Amino acid sequence: MKTNDVWKRARRIPVMLITEGLCVGLVGGFVVLLYRVALTFAGDWLVKILSYMKGNPFRCVVWFLILAALAWIVGKLVKWEPMISGSGIPQVEGEIAGRLSQNWKRVLPAKFAGGFLCMLGGLSLGREGPSIQLGAMAGQGISRALGRGKREEKFLMTCGASAGLSAAFHAPLAGMMFAVEEIHKTFSIPILLPVMTASVTADYIASHILGLDPVFRFQITKYLPQNYYWLLILLGILVGVSGVFYNWGMLKAQELYRKIPFMKETGRLLIAFLTAGVLGIVMPWVLGSGSGLIVSLTQGEMVLGMVVLTLVMKFLFSAVSFGSGAPGGIFFPLLILGALIGAVFAMAGVEFFGLAPVYVNNFVLLGMTGFFTAIVRAPLTGIILLFEMSGSISQMLSLSIVSVTAYIVATLMRSEPIYDSLLKRILKADTIVHDK
Repeated sequence: MKTNDVWKRARRIPVMLITEGLCVGLVGGFVVLLYRVALTFAGDWLVKILSYMKGNPFRCVVWFLILAALAWIVGKLVKWEPMISGSGIPQVEGEIAGRLSQNWKRVLPAKFAGGFLCMLGGLSLGREGPSIQLGAMAGQGISRALGRGKREEKFLMTCGASAGLSAAFHAPLAGMMFAVEEIHKTFSIPILLPVMTASVTADYIASHILGLDPVFRFQITKYLPQNYYWLLILLGILVGVSGVFYNWGMLKAQELYRKIPFMKETGRLLIAFLTAGVLGIVMPWVLGSGSGLIVSLTQGEMVLGMVVLTLVMKFLFSAVSFGSGAPGGIFFPLLILGALIGAVFAMAGVEFFGLAPVYVNNFVLLGMTGFFTAIVRAPLTGIILLFEMSGSISQMLSLSIVSVTAYIVATLMRSEPIYDSLLKRILKADTIVHDK
């Protein structure tokens, strides 16, 4: 190739990457849109099933048999393609770091089907991790169809991850920020522009079909007065410590499952699905990702004791669900747990510190942001994500205070970010398998 041709291609590379980012946003956004729609149907069907079987022992038995069948199917999917197990975010991070390898032709259909069946069964899992993995696999597929090299493929997978989060949560800025802050771990103009293009494109596709309403539809009627800001420090410490405990709990759940003799993929999933069946009878509101809990919290439908009980049960069920290796994320359930912690804190503040009840919703939002930051250790993404998901920009200062405090607490307690810990476990398990 002549020198002039080399220079011409070098000048075209940024434009080429942006164009390819647009393609990834289109494909990844459409795939995640279909995934969101499928999960919506799964959630609606679950509600109807629980209502239909209520008070009828025979129907309950039939539902438990169906749950066992779902566990068996998902177990077969995980065994066929182990990379679909869990969130999917550590797998994407590992491949972009050059330490793992995925096959988009297997991961895409298996993750889609596995996530749908887990949501239909009521497991406490979220859509964001699978959406990020699905988007990244769309980017990998486009890269290989175009015959791109490994370096460019990583760029396109990052674009896909950004598109996945953007389409999953109607959060284009958070999608872009998460992709570069957590997935790619590098800020640069050459990667930022195509990632932004993919994120905005995917959000346009999803919002064009599903609408422009934010994910969390609750009102924050007043700014939090500055004379209450000392409570933000206390909340930041609380969610920071709680985030460290959450990370420990999720990892401990994985260890406990692996210690059960002869417990393979299907056996672990059977425990999670049958637990969902029991909770569907006694506490159905803790099933699934938990979006309905936000409505109950922010409309004042839950008293303090019920919020505390729900918080404990949601945490335990999330550990049972995620620890089983089921295809699904922790992103959305951890936001719900953060909201519950914020609500408990605010309700206690109303009782003991004279906090006006009108500010409870502010603390629900603040709890989500701080808890996310303590667990994932991505404060910028957390702040941007929550103001996009809630549609409220009036809380930026208070969001920042809680996030920074939670980040400092989790760091001082030497808690490793959850996705880093999960990636290390995947790499360790992969090494053991290859050694054998």
